[in-house]
Amino acid sequence: MKFRNLLVVIAAALMLSACADWIYRIDVPQGNFLDERDVEKLRVNMTKEQVEYVLGKPVVEDSFDHDTWYYLYQMKRGMSKRGKDFRKELKIHFLDNHVSEVTGDFELSEDFNTSLDE
Repeated sequence: MKFRNLLVVIAAALMLSACADWIYRIDVPQGNFLDERDVEKLRVNMTKEQVEYVLGKPVVEDSFDHDTWYYLYQMKRGMSKRGKDFRKELKIHFLDNHVSEVTGDFELSEDFNTSLDE
């Protein structure tokens, strides 16, 4: 009788584990999706309005420092076969309402240090 119960438990465990991939789970994107081409349009000395036109509104504006904007994007995959979870961020610092520094997970263009006025 014990052997039969053990067999039933093992069979049930195998059947349940086989169904794990049948459940569809959606990907959950959060934040601002930034395209590399848009980030490459950034230049030093751009105004806040120009940056907002190129990248859109930031996800977070620092409450204590209004001269720092954060663009965050996170993808939580529902199923592992569609890829890994990832997070990208871009941090823009302004000085006198103009871009002074950009840091984050994106490559800036070679022309970043060339102002639009030149």
